[in-house]
Amino acid sequence: MARKLPRKKEPPKRASLPVLATGVPGLDSVLGGGLPALSFNLIAGSPGSGKTTLAMQMLFANATAARPGLFLTLLGETALKMLRYQQQFEFFDLSRVGSDVHFVNLSEEALGGDLDAVLARVVEEVDRVRPGFVVVDSFRSLVLGDAPEHPSGRLDHFVQRLALHLTTWEITSFLIGEYEEQDIRNPIFTVADGILWLSQAVDRNSVVRKLQVVKARGIEPMPGLHTMRLSARGVQIFPRIPERRQEVHRTGGQRLSTGISGLDEMMSGGITAGDSLVLAGPTGSGKTTFAIQFVAAGLREGEAAVIAIFEERPEAYLERAKSFGVDFREAVREGKLRIIYLRPLDLSVDETLQEIRTSVEETGATRVVIDSITGFEIALAPTFREDFRESLYRLIGALTGSGVTMYSTVEVQESREALRLTGYHISFLTDDIINQRLVEIEGELRKVLTIVKMRGSDHSREFRAYELTGTGVLLRESLRDYDGIVTGIPTRQLRIRQQAHPGLTDQETLVLETIVRAGPQSRNDIVKSIGLLPSAIDLILERLTQLHYVSPKGSRYQGVARPRGP
Repeated sequence: MARKLPRKKEPPKRASLPVLATGVPGLDSVLGGGLPALSFNLIAGSPGSGKTTLAMQMLFANATAARPGLFLTLLGETALKMLRYQQQFEFFDLSRVGSDVHFVNLSEEALGGDLDAVLARVVEEVDRVRPGFVVVDSFRSLVLGDAPEHPSGRLDHFVQRLALHLTTWEITSFLIGEYEEQDIRNPIFTVADGILWLSQAVDRNSVVRKLQVVKARGIEPMPGLHTMRLSARGVQIFPRIPERRQEVHRTGGQRLSTGISGLDEMMSGGITAGDSLVLAGPTGSGKTTFAIQFVAAGLREGEAAVIAIFEERPEAYLERAKSFGVDFREAVREGKLRIIYLRPLDLSVDETLQEIRTSVEETGATRVVIDSITGFEIALAPTFREDFRESLYRLIGALTGSGVTMYSTVEVQESREALRLTGYHISFLTDDIINQRLVEIEGELRKVLTIVKMRGSDHSREFRAYELTGTGVLLRESLRDYDGIVTGIPTRQLRIRQQAHPGLTDQETLVLETIVRAGPQSRNDIVKSIGLLPSAIDLILERLTQLHYVSPKGSRYQGVARPRGP
């Protein structure tokens, strides 16, 4: 008889650790879901970095009538003085003070340096209030008061006793202290369950605050430094790394229209859904007009969109769109379009990403425009410009990874050098690149575009002239007769092809070659492919028919074989 194999033991289920919502936007995400209940924590950092405000905001978010919040200040300032400043924040509710939020000043005990007296007073207040959330500000005062007269062993013993009391009382607690990196050996850093380290730096008149989770028992926080901003609302954290999301499976089949007749055909049907496209061109090349038509095309298909602008205000942007027949105001009112204006000179990439992602989630947007990346970089605080390329890569990945199609504009200088993005090579940052140029042709300044690349898709490699009209972008003829367009100084070359179609204009030749190359074409097919007005196409087709270059076959036109000349 065969022996039965022993059944594998299933690993024991891990007990879930209860967590509390901090009430600080973004902080729960950084902590991996929230603050562990009944934990003993430290908020450390330099003066003015936001330690007290952060603790106060969490206190008000968690205090209840059954489990009040207790704020113990060891500083020389009175509770009244602290309240006067803290009540400027929206989270501060003065009506709750004395009921479910209590403030007690222990500065006399702290300044006396008697640690036993401080602990006794803490025990007394906890027994009186029966809190569920306790903040001690500033614990650093005890350290300064204790040294150097008392041995460090007393402070170690005090910290351990305090932590034991707070844990036994089933209290979630925070100690606040002004610490530097060299203070990391302080016993409090060993005893604490969690450590939040705040920092601030001034760089060219821009103040940048950041938060780091140095220690966190029982949870998996996001690593790294996270941007922190103080405003009338209080503290807000912008996680550096987006929350993990399941990437949308991209088949590569769905194409999104650019909204420009002829450009979709050059791109084999349009932009692949979920791609990131960069439109690079000099000043005056129509980058914003292209972007607006991309958004308008999506709105016509019932899609929602988000536009992030950095160089002009929303009202001016709406007026610009209306000037060539695109009225976005109704879409804005209906919530199908959101225009985000981000202009401060101390932005972070994480703030921008959070604004865009929130707008995408609230509107259900599938198209996002950044107009422009150049303005975006200028709006950042100098600290964040140093790693702009890496930050931009994270932003693009976070949005396209959720199925959003990105359309970004960037200003580049006309030169013979390789295409660059604000000083960086852009190839790995984007899936598709369209390059615009201003060139002189026969004494006129012409606008020209070409598709530099489309990842995983075929595309036209020709240069096409285009115009900015009262109705938007109008693609014109192909510039196959010209060499040196990339340099901005093209020269016209004689082609044998010109002798094969005697008596035809450039536009007539373009229509004829389109029919010969693509096969029988309807009048509408030719309009979409070339971009000329339907009335102009009708006249050209009539003349080509009279000259026996093409012949109608139902609703389509096909080329007529003609004998070659000697």
